Amino acid sequence: MRHLVKGRKFSRVKKQRTALVKTLLGSLIMKEKIMTTEAKAKEIKPIVENMITKAKVLHGDEKKKVAVIRDLQKWLPAVAVKKLSGDFAKKFETRSGGFCRIIKTGQRKSDGAKMAVIEFVN
Repeated sequence: MRHLVKGRKFSRVKKQRTALVKTLLGSLIMKEKIMTTEAKAKEIKPIVENMITKAKVLHGDEKKKVAVIRDLQKWLPAVAVKKLSGDFAKKFETRSGGFCRIIKTGQRKSDGAKMAVIEFVN
């Protein structure tokens, strides 16, 4: 049993996993809706919601801005950070949580993997 074991490995080594997660996060923020496997969608949802919560701080104190932008740039390209701090911070400023939703879409024909769409809530 996997008691208290968090995260999924996706049959990859650590560097490949982090690259995969970074790519998925960047794509989700830039396109606002992506289709991926259910496991990958479940893995990135809490990370994206945490990033949006951090980006909402960017409208306030200047000292906090620098730290938050530095933290976001570890995971996202500069264009995605700019979009996150601009559009999404304004869009979700009144919402306290639940910024993303996962919609299950069935199985992929080739290998039968469970597929899902992850998107931002309007």
